[in-house]
Amino acid sequence: VQLQASGGGLVQAGGSLRLSCAASGFPFSINAMSWYRQAPGKQRDFVARISSTGSTNYADSVKDRFTISRDNAKKTVYLQMNSLKPDDTAVYYCYRVVDGSWGQGTLVTVSS
Repeated sequence: VQLQASGGGLVQAGGSLRLSCAASGFPFSINAMSWYRQAPGKQRDFVARISSTGSTNYADSVKDRFTISRDNAKKTVYLQMNSLKPDDTAVYYCYRVVDGSWGQGTLVTVSS
């Protein structure tokens, strides 16, 4: 199982970023996938989840600002992040729900 996250960077408050997580080594289309994040000095927290059928759920802190989606043909899960806030600064990780596999993370920094 490999999960390669990308798309992080530095953005001003109010801006947008799209994270990608390219998956390999397992049947992507039948797997639920999630995004988590870990801010400096804090625990890793749930951000969003998408089922194999496309159902989604979100942490309250990102609801209406972030959108999780997937492209099964590309074996990729995305996280579109809009209206970013400094509190969104964290390393973002993708996560395979069925077995708890983690990607390597991508850093998002939101400046005020």
